[in-house]
Amino acid sequence: MPVKKYNPVTPGMRFRIGNAYTEVTTDKPEKSLLEPIKKSGGRNNQGRRTVRQRGGGHKRRYRVIDFRRDKEGMPATVKSIEYDPNRTAYIALVEYEDGEKRYILAPNGLQVGATVESGENASPNIGNALYLSKIPLGSVIHAIELQPGAGASLARSAGTYATLMGREGKYASIKLPSGEVRRILLSCKATMGSTSNPDHGLQSLGKAGRKRWLGRRPRTRGVAMNPVDHPMGGGEGKASGGHPRSRNGQMAKGQKTRKPKKHSNKLIISRRKTKAKK
Repeated sequence: MPVKKYNPVTPGMRFRIGNAYTEVTTDKPEKSLLEPIKKSGGRNNQGRRTVRQRGGGHKRRYRVIDFRRDKEGMPATVKSIEYDPNRTAYIALVEYEDGEKRYILAPNGLQVGATVESGENASPNIGNALYLSKIPLGSVIHAIELQPGAGASLARSAGTYATLMGREGKYASIKLPSGEVRRILLSCKATMGSTSNPDHGLQSLGKAGRKRWLGRRPRTRGVAMNPVDHPMGGGEGKASGGHPRSRNGQMAKGQKTRKPKKHSNKLIISRRKTKAKK
């Protein structure tokens, strides 16, 4: 997926590197699969701000995505590849033989007119959703379920994929995008291929205003605050900081914060790769 650099006709355009959207085939979504989105602005049900740096942004409509792929044994034809403002990967509009239309996450390389299918008898082709017990070892997969029938929750963002390493008993060993290797039940589904829009990370917004369009408000650095406001605040001049941590004191950049008695620890074979401490 190529990116394009804009001519510096304005100061904001000078550093902007945008998406070329060469894979997108239409700019009009399927109306029957749209739902309204109510924005919270980082506020809870009492109107109090519980998440900082949220608010504003362009108005959006939610595209209902079929993460379960539970319509098995019936092939569907890809009608279009579309941009989704609610996620980094593209989505594909598919139409089943009975006329039903659904959105799915678009794998990288999926073309309009291709046929996708879900279920035990589906072939291991790009875009098909299979049970982990039926996927060939070493395959590149995405949109992986953690619980059978719960819907895909892993490897869904742009350009991500996981690798099926092996099978043992009722579990499959999967290497996730973070480098972590963990066991997942063989009765869970995954989709063949990697997600679309792999060059998403090469984009440059170019100006602060584009961040505001995405619903992100300005962020104040912790070292610029007073000690009463942040653990890293205070000090004379720039003689402040300390070990990187969040505003509520949670350590970052090296300190392990995962709960030692978390239930899923027994399913993790090896943790994600981290930088070696010197």
